[in-house]
Parts: sequence; structure tokens; C-alpha cells
Amino acid sequence: MKILQDILYKVRLDAVQGSTQVAVRNLHFDSRKVGLDDVFIAIRGVGADGHLFIEKAVNAGAIAIICEEFPTILVNGVTYVKVSDSAEALAWMASNYYDQPSTKLKLVGITGTNGKTTVASLCYQLFQKAGYVCGLLSTVKVMVGNETFPATHTTPDPIAINHYLNEMVQAGVTYCFMEVSSHGIQQNRITGLDFDGAVFTNLTHDHLDYHKTFAAYRDVKKSFFDGLPKNAFALTNIDDKNGGVMVQNSRAKIKSYALKSFADYRGQILESQLSGLLLKINEQEVWVKLIGQFNAYNLLAIYGIAIELGMTDLEALRYLSEIESVSGRFQYVISPNKITAIVDYAHTPDALQNVIDTINDLRTKNESFITIVGCGGDRDKVKRPEMAAIAANGSTQVILTSDNPRTEDPMQILKEMEAGVPPQHFKKVVSNVDREQAIKMACQMAKPYDIILIAGKGHENYQEINGVKYPFDDMEIVKKYLNQ
Repeated sequence: MKILQDILYKVRLDAVQGSTQVAVRNLHFDSRKVGLDDVFIAIRGVGADGHLFIEKAVNAGAIAIICEEFPTILVNGVTYVKVSDSAEALAWMASNYYDQPSTKLKLVGITGTNGKTTVASLCYQLFQKAGYVCGLLSTVKVMVGNETFPATHTTPDPIAINHYLNEMVQAGVTYCFMEVSSHGIQQNRITGLDFDGAVFTNLTHDHLDYHKTFAAYRDVKKSFFDGLPKNAFALTNIDDKNGGVMVQNSRAKIKSYALKSFADYRGQILESQLSGLLLKINEQEVWVKLIGQFNAYNLLAIYGIAIELGMTDLEALRYLSEIESVSGRFQYVISPNKITAIVDYAHTPDALQNVIDTINDLRTKNESFITIVGCGGDRDKVKRPEMAAIAANGSTQVILTSDNPRTEDPMQILKEMEAGVPPQHFKKVVSNVDREQAIKMACQMAKPYDIILIAGKGHENYQEINGVKYPFDDMEIVKKYLNQ
């Protein structure tokens, strides 16, 4: 049991009604989970306002309520704490409740539109190979040492983050690598965390349904670097036009990486094949198992992180050469009759362009290149025609299909994608709303040595339709039809 006063350390308090010397069992921002002697934090969310559930939480046994405005009726024996920002308060309280676990290990956050999962996951893999006990907080999964937990958000809520960080501390974790999303930053999910380093990968069109403007999206990312302490490092992709902007007000030690510009960690692609890349990093050559220019950037970031965390050049290069691709990130399979199928998470215009460019760089141009792509429902609509145009411009055949339609009509999503197809490419683009049938169609169309790209869902093992997640794995399905 913790004392409420201790959990409120660093929380900006506007008013307190009742005693803060009460013992607290658990913290919750979901009133349905509240039990005897728990604290309920009332948060104004996108879908619901937690203040409407204060009475329910009190009836369930809450010992304290954290809120932005007091309810009209204050119940005796319950402590009410008024704050200006409940989400920010929750983050500090979660950190305090778990005894500030982020201060007890080296925490590195990776942000940007594309590459977060790859950089975080491969850093985890590299440092594990180097003999360290590591942690990972990613879109794909959460790792505490060798123990795996399912991931629910790119950046989990503060209670979950601090719970996992505390588990990591108990398990002897030295380094934790964490994806940091723009939503997570804006919603104060990372407030109160002690970062030892932060990485910026790139910034392209995404999440404008949430942030409304590109400038707002950029500035949210930038605020992560603005808040870093002086003893942390800030590693930025200086080839990206926003790379300098990200770190211009940061107090941290600023480092850069690039393929095209002068940088602290400079890379050059010497060879590119389906089996890997030959890279030159700071004048030393290394063969890696990942492919594509976008992965060259990811590998430079990983190398930079390793050096900033104290690894030697030779150690970093050695382990860089051993790491394997992340699930659903340019993951490929070759059928018995030599058809190559590639599954990739590319769900933004920039990511799709990068993957298509990479495939075209590797092609002989004698084979067909079939792209299957969809766009998610209840998300940024502006990118739908753009995604279809990129697929049509870069492929010999395109099948537009469903991604995760969520609560939207998948046929309407397809119509919005079709609007972006240039007239000269009409004949090579077809639509099939059933994603499995679209994959089957591509496998039937493909001849030996052809290439199939299935973009958008990557590692996801479900398809979300009207609030229900149905089992669906692009890689498993394409293997089934290729083997037929």
C-alpha cells in the first residue's frame, strides 16, 4: 500500500478536499476497474469524460478522486484532489506509485512517422545479443528480458508503461527501448519518464485526422526533445528536413545520422540485394541482413544509439551484422516456383513509396510486380488517394483492398483510394474488398519470379471490422495460396 501524498509528488495541485495521508491500493482511470481503497483519475478523453463516472468510482470503493473539477456532491471519507490536467497528473502518479522505475534503467525513446518499431525492436535484439538484459515497449510486443507480453498501443497508458518498467527493474533490465508516438506525447503518456536518449527517424504525412495540421504533428514530436534532460542524448536524422527542427531547443547532447549529409554517424550503401545490404558506416564496412534505403537509415540510428550507450565501434558493427528483420517489416517468402511475396507494415504514403522503390531497385524489370494495398477506416482520409497513386505508379499490377475498415464502409474507403489512380494506370488497377480474396487473386496472377507486395498490416494478426478483431495474418494467408 502507498500513501496518497507520496503518489502526488510533482503533481500540480489546485485544491484538496480531505486527507492525503490515506493508504492507496491501486490507480485506475477506468471506473469499471475501481475497487476498495483505489484512486480514480477522471480524464477527459476523446470518447468519454471520466468526470461522468466519479460517482460510480466512489460507489465502487474509491478512497480518492483526482479530477479537473470537483463534483457537486463530495462524499465524506473520500479525498478529492483538483488538478489542471488529469492526464498529466496520472503520468506523475503512475511513476511515483511504481517508485519511478525509469530512473533505475537506461530508457531510450524512438519517435518519427516510420521506423519506430524497427529501430526499437532491433536495438532490443542487438543489446540482448551483446549480453545485456533488455526491455522493449513497441507496437508489436512488450519484452521484459525474454518474457513476451502483447502490445495494445504504440505508446501504452502511463500505468501500463510504469508497470512494465517496474517489472523490468525487478528482472534486472539494464536498457529499455521504447516507441514514442505523437498521440503518446500529446496525451501525457510519457510525462514523468526519465529518458536517457531520444531518436528522431523521419516525419511524413500521418495522423492528421488527430493533429489536424502537419505543423501541429511536428511540434508534438519536437516537444519530446524539448523536454530531455542535459545528460541525455538526442539523435536525429539530419537528412530529413525536420531533423534539425526537432533538436533546435533541446538541452540534450545532440548527435546526427545521415546517408546524404555530413553527420556524426554517416552511412553509405555499397551493395543492395534481396539477401541484405553492404553498408559503410563511418568508414567501416558491414554486411547486414536487412534491405532497402529506409533500413539503412534505421541501422544508422541503431548504430548511433549503441555508441551513445557506450558500445565500441567494433562491437556495434558485429552485432549489427547479426540482427534479423522485425516481423511484418519487409518480411518475405519465396514459393517453390520462385514467386517472392513481401509483407510490410507500410501504411503511410512515404513508407509505401520507400518499399516500392526498394523492390524496384532490386527488380530485373523482366518480372511483374503486384501490389496489394488498403487504407484503415476511422483514420486520416487525405492519404487514401495518395496511397493508391503511389502503388499504381510503382507497380505493374495493383489490387486495392480492405485494411482494417473499423467502423467505416470498406467500399467507400476503396472509392476514395480509386480516386487517386492516374488515368493512364486505370487498366492495371482492380479492387477487391475481401483482403483474403485479393491475396489469392495476386497469387493466381503471379508467374515464376514475379514479386507480390502486401502492404499496410505487416505484423498484425487480425482484421478489425465494426469493433470486432477477426484472426487475419497476411503472411500466413499468402503462404497458403502460394503453396496451392
